[in-house]
Amino acid sequence: MRSVISKGKDIKEAIEKGLKALGANRREVDIEVVQEASKGFYGIGAKPAIVKLVKKESGAADEKDEREAISEMNGASGSEEAGPSKLEREERTAASGQADRLPDGTDAAEPAAYVHYRNAMSRHPEAPEQPDGARIAVTPGRKDVADANDLDGKAWVKNGKLYFKSSPDHQPSVTLGDHVILLKNDRPVCERTVQLSDKDRYELKTRGEEKETIWKLELDRTKLRAILHVEPGVVITRTLPDAEPAGHLDLLTEEKRETVNHLTHEQIIDKLKELQVKRGIHHDEIMKAVATKEPGTFEVATGEEPVSGRNGRLELMVDIAAKTGLHVDKNGRINFRERLTIPTVDRGQVIAAVHPPVPGKPGLTVTNEPLPPDPTYPLEVKLGAGVTQRDDKIVAMTSGSPKVKQRGRYVHISIVPKLVHSGDVDLASGNIRFKGDVEIHGGVKEGMIVEASGDILVHSTVSFAKMTASGAIITKGNVISSELTAGKHMMLLTELEPLLGTIHEQTEKLIAAIKQLVRASALKKSDFSSRGLPSSIKILLEKKFQSLVPAVKQLLEVIKKNEKDLEQEAWKEVAALLNQVFLATSGPAVDFQKLENLTTRLKDLKEWSAVTAEPEAHITVSSAQNSKLFSNGNITVVSTKGCINSKIHAGGHLKINGIARGGELYGQSGVDIHTVGSEIGIATLIAVPNGQSIKIKKAMEGTVLKIGNAKKTIKETVYNIHAHLNKNEQIVLDTF
Repeated sequence: MRSVISKGKDIKEAIEKGLKALGANRREVDIEVVQEASKGFYGIGAKPAIVKLVKKESGAADEKDEREAISEMNGASGSEEAGPSKLEREERTAASGQADRLPDGTDAAEPAAYVHYRNAMSRHPEAPEQPDGARIAVTPGRKDVADANDLDGKAWVKNGKLYFKSSPDHQPSVTLGDHVILLKNDRPVCERTVQLSDKDRYELKTRGEEKETIWKLELDRTKLRAILHVEPGVVITRTLPDAEPAGHLDLLTEEKRETVNHLTHEQIIDKLKELQVKRGIHHDEIMKAVATKEPGTFEVATGEEPVSGRNGRLELMVDIAAKTGLHVDKNGRINFRERLTIPTVDRGQVIAAVHPPVPGKPGLTVTNEPLPPDPTYPLEVKLGAGVTQRDDKIVAMTSGSPKVKQRGRYVHISIVPKLVHSGDVDLASGNIRFKGDVEIHGGVKEGMIVEASGDILVHSTVSFAKMTASGAIITKGNVISSELTAGKHMMLLTELEPLLGTIHEQTEKLIAAIKQLVRASALKKSDFSSRGLPSSIKILLEKKFQSLVPAVKQLLEVIKKNEKDLEQEAWKEVAALLNQVFLATSGPAVDFQKLENLTTRLKDLKEWSAVTAEPEAHITVSSAQNSKLFSNGNITVVSTKGCINSKIHAGGHLKINGIARGGELYGQSGVDIHTVGSEIGIATLIAVPNGQSIKIKKAMEGTVLKIGNAKKTIKETVYNIHAHLNKNEQIVLDTF
């Protein structure tokens, strides 16, 4: 037997098996590496090393001739003995575990020019003999490279291998792109640009990448859901494309990306067990997560949601809504036969029923634990004047207008008496100040004042007068040179509430600081038995709570100034307690319990003041001339006469059905006007805050629009404009 093909886990093992089969030693055979060993991808596609061993017939002469041919082709100096033999290099490669043999069976450790020469001879034996003795292969894409001089001083890439041929006047060079590795004499080079030398051996390799699948399985805050986040991995394979012969090559890779998902069903199940998930597992979602090629979120387990309960609620038994304005027909004319009616109840009439809370039903988490529903709360009812509670019913104790004010789970119910004045309010009747609703069948004359803690309804003209209401103001006649204020109580609370909030917050922090001092034995609760606050607490007020005492003083001043307009006695009681605790220099002893009670009273007053506010206060008038109108809520001018030279401030929306000429008009929630300005260019300012808009059907020259801090003046008549701010905070006009 003269030849044998042998396999092994690496080249060394394959050679040893082949030598044993031939009964020869290494010097007696020629060895050709047919296939390098490959581990494959995760064990898939693994290949053994394969070599072919052939017994020599003519001794070492043939090997010497071959070495001389190699030396002549590359122009290398020195002899073969100066370096390792081909077989020694193969053994060294096999021992190191590196796959240095090229895919076509050539040895990557051989000089590049010889590799090209030997491959050319095997593939193209008919290629003509060149003057320098080398055979040149036909390069794909080139019609004629038969002349060896055409490759002088050039390098090229073929099937991922680097070839080059030096010339006396030029050494070819390469520049390495990203992810390209050039081995020079089996060692990677560090330079980006390399000049190729016949004295060295070169091999090209590319660097691939593999990113693992990233995944995370977690429970939400309530353990009601198990959420799986998956981001599939990716395998990036890079190859070197063929490059035509050139004096300099830029070696750039081509990239192929393949999405892979390494996540398994078993991994997810194991993680669910680790998280103690026992119920509601969605196996279909798990399979989707395992198969996905896109990043995604999957709900792989779901518990049983609790059923929400219902808070306590109020069921009204009577109509408490008053009409908000006058009836205007399609031609803008007011129908004076349509009267505003304020609802009333009789003594003993049931106003409302209070229903208790209904508890919810608990659910189950994915870990099979009970999941309680949100707590339910009873309705907190504050009874005002004229009402009482019998079991779950709110009953009127006197006749009058029912007032129900609710915010959240807090509700305030009272009966407001109603004053009906049959004629004009003038010098004969005197001013009217009434704790309730006021209805005036006549008008309000020059210099007269009407004040009400409820609503005011005037059937005729208001001229040179002043009207103030905690609720709404409605006039069926014109308003001339008068001042109307609706929501006065709300205006006062707007001033009081921030101060009350600051004092409540600071007092709670003060109590927390005192408790720390008590725990540190620096202060005893018994120290409060002396008159006023202990000295250590006074130091706290001076150093850490400097804003508390000034806020108390300011609140007491506002309460004293507006004492008659405060409906709740609690304001006066809290004022007295604040004065005793923080300001009095002598008087009854202040104990720790009294300080804690103060915070409770402050909290209750803060909540109830929010309920008793008048967010629905509004003004509705037929027309206004040279007047001032201020409302905490909406303002509506219903007549086509509109308003002339008036100053109007609406805490809600401002709507004028007629013309607005002259003056300043402001709407906190926007402005809607039919016509603004005049033919002679009278200036009229229309203003809204940032985020709101202005709508005008006809805006004439001289109209000034202001939105936030931006202003725009209308230079000529425009129609159906919708003014608002753009992203650059400039006023733009659209049409509607």
